[in-house]
Amino acid sequence: MELKLKPISREGIPEAIAKVELYRNLNEPGEAESICRDILAVEPDNQTALRLLGLAITDQFKGDASDRYAEAESAFRTLNDRYERLYYLGILHEREAKAQLNAGRMAHTVLPGFEEAMRCFEEAEAIRPHGNDDAILRWNRCLRILQSRMGSEWRKEMQEFDASEGPPV
Repeated sequence: MELKLKPISREGIPEAIAKVELYRNLNEPGEAESICRDILAVEPDNQTALRLLGLAITDQFKGDASDRYAEAESAFRTLNDRYERLYYLGILHEREAKAQLNAGRMAHTVLPGFEEAMRCFEEAEAIRPHGNDDAILRWNRCLRILQSRMGSEWRKEMQEFDASEGPPV
């Protein structure tokens, strides 16, 4: 038996997209990611598959070095629509910051991630389709996360390091 990936048919792409959404809803992002890769092998510029691939990757973020941030960013940067590109890059930054916060990183170290997410959402809001408030909803969620902690936690300055306090040489 030859072990190589089998291509899906172009006709099967709509059903494959539906399966990606199902697996994401079932919290099985690895399966969703695999199906996206099958779709993109047949249609490399499939915008729905690129968007869902980026989301499936960010669904797997743990807030550590195993997070495939650059891979998700690449998928989102490939989106043709400027609004979608900005909106999903905002989600990327938000999810990275939230994963790092959940992993125990200090609040002030993840603040730049939330700020970049909010910048993306603000730019997306400015060009959003009529009636689409998604970028506003994400902005508000980021702000509520920032407001949920005491302000000093987010702005804590790094303590000065005095070299004389180090171990003996």
